[in-house]
Amino acid sequence: MIVTIVHVFVKPEYVSAFVDATRENHLQSVKEEGNFRFDVLADVETPGKFILYEAYVSQEHIDAHRQTVHYLRWRDTVAPWMAKPRESVRHNMLFPQP
Repeated sequence: MIVTIVHVFVKPEYVSAFVDATRENHLQSVKEEGNFRFDVLADVETPGKFILYEAYVSQEHIDAHRQTVHYLRWRDTVAPWMAKPRESVRHNMLFPQP
């Protein structure tokens, strides 16, 4: 199981639109084969700071996710709204195991 934690900082004027676009990406991502979790978190103290917690069974499932229409649409839509490039950190999940 591979978990990617993505840190996203969104320009203030785009926060609402980012949430809407990311909700749609989330709703489609959780339907993907090999998806274990796809959580979207908003920082309580810092508006515009978000974390995406993505857990997939394998690298092949991650690669398939990155080719989906909903991911490509999300990526291209939200890119200009970011205050800085998103940062991704990959982890191997130890617990729980599906």
